[in-house]
Amino acid sequence: MMRIPQLRMEATFARLEISTEPAQLEIAQPPAEMTIEQPKPELEINVIRPRLTIDQSQAWAEMNLKHVFRLIEDAAKDGYETWLSYIETVSAQGDELMKIENGGDVIAEQAQANSEDSPLEFNIGFVPSPFSVKIDYEPGKLIMDWKIHKPLIDVKPHRPVIHYQPGAVHIDLAQHNSLRIDIVT
Repeated sequence: MMRIPQLRMEATFARLEISTEPAQLEIAQPPAEMTIEQPKPELEINVIRPRLTIDQSQAWAEMNLKHVFRLIEDAAKDGYETWLSYIETVSAQGDELMKIENGGDVIAEQAQANSEDSPLEFNIGFVPSPFSVKIDYEPGKLIMDWKIHKPLIDVKPHRPVIHYQPGAVHIDLAQHNSLRIDIVT
């Protein structure tokens, strides 16, 4: 028998080698710098004090318990009024005497008028009289003035620190392809 030669083929395929380097991303966020200052509020208080005034000088005067200066003033005033009244009376009587020729008993009438006092008047009275003490009241006030200040806020933000290293893909030929042909007899 006859042998027919045979071909034997051996093939190896190409092999790729893939290696990767991962990408690296680092992010750091520094905190913002913040300062807050709150000025104190200012308060201003003004007080107007209440005032009570009691004037009892009229009541004391009605009870004849006057100050010496007022007694002197009243006596001088009464003396002046009495003097004016006397001058008026004397002047009127002088005018009557000048006209004595008109008749009448002028001298007797004047003598009678000058010898008699004026009639006394009497009535019931209250000493001191009602409402002779004067009372005046002014209420007080409290005025409050607030000055409020806004807070002073200062913010300094910081940008994030980003560090990026890109990744890589390496493709290499790990094994070449080959074809081997042998003849086997």
